Amino acid sequence: MTPALQKMWISLASMGFMFLSIILIYLSRYKLKGFFRVLTAIFAYMLMIVSGIIIFLVVLSGPTNG
Repeated sequence: MTPALQKMWISLASMGFMFLSIILIYLSRYKLKGFFRVLTAIFAYMLMIVSGIIIFLVVLSGPTNG
């Protein structure tokens, strides 16, 4: 697998993490109560931060030659 293809899959997974975190944030704000609300929100925000860092690193790594 070429480095360009690896970067594509990594960024696609990161966008999937962002989509999942949006769904989890919605659930934690409007549908859940109590302990599950807090647990879901913490997990969602951690997922959003990690995916943002991954996308940031992919963008900063620059173009590939393949």
